[in-house]
Amino acid sequence: MPRGERSEEAWAWYTAVYEAVQEIPYGRVTSYGHIALLVGKLGVCLKHLPSESTDPDKPSSTFHGGNVPWQRVINSKGVISPRGPGGAARQAAALRAEGVEVQQDAMGEFSVDMARFGWFPSVLPSEEGLEEGRDEETAEDEAAYHA
Repeated sequence: MPRGERSEEAWAWYTAVYEAVQEIPYGRVTSYGHIALLVGKLGVCLKHLPSESTDPDKPSSTFHGGNVPWQRVINSKGVISPRGPGGAARQAAALRAEGVEVQQDAMGEFSVDMARFGWFPSVLPSEEGLEEGRDEETAEDEAAYHA
């Protein structure tokens, strides 16, 4: 997503989401809701994540499928959301390549054991030590989310 295609506000929003997703450790997963909790928004950013450019004359966007580990974000039940033909299988394969165990049920739905592979920090690692500005409402929201 080249910066010129979106407003500065939208660029900042997408950047916050992509940077947060880049912090998910290899071999771990988290939910869309948890990323939204950490950055305050999520929306459709991952849906619109561009692919990495294969054209040497056209550089990749700042954020793309090659540097934002989109596969590490699944729904809060541990299920890989379907996203078109073969999309869930591709995400499952990418997670398996990282050592995440992905199960497939009789209906073809892929899932991950969130208790084993989940990643749910109270703040992003890049923001540790910056918690002074957090308010009580944020702490209460986090406590309710993990309950």
